[in-house]
Amino acid sequence: MQQVTIHAAKTHLSRLIEAALKGEEIIIAKGSKPVVRLVPVPQRRFAVGLLAGQLGSGPDFLAPINPAELELWEGGRS
Repeated sequence: MQQVTIHAAKTHLSRLIEAALKGEEIIIAKGSKPVVRLVPVPQRRFAVGLLAGQLGSGPDFLAPINPAELELWEGGRS
């Protein structure tokens, strides 16, 4: 674990980011009091079809509508 002051973090930010990316824990302190931890953001790959087979089938928007519903859509009363 490496602890640095805010001033040192501003001065050496690039180096500290590289250290965090390599797995080192970086703590930024205000004076001697730790206030934040610098950690890398997890990089996830985008996966198409991640939920395939888990959601079921959706409605068939191209299927014909029944006559009663069609009349309602067209402003008639059923």
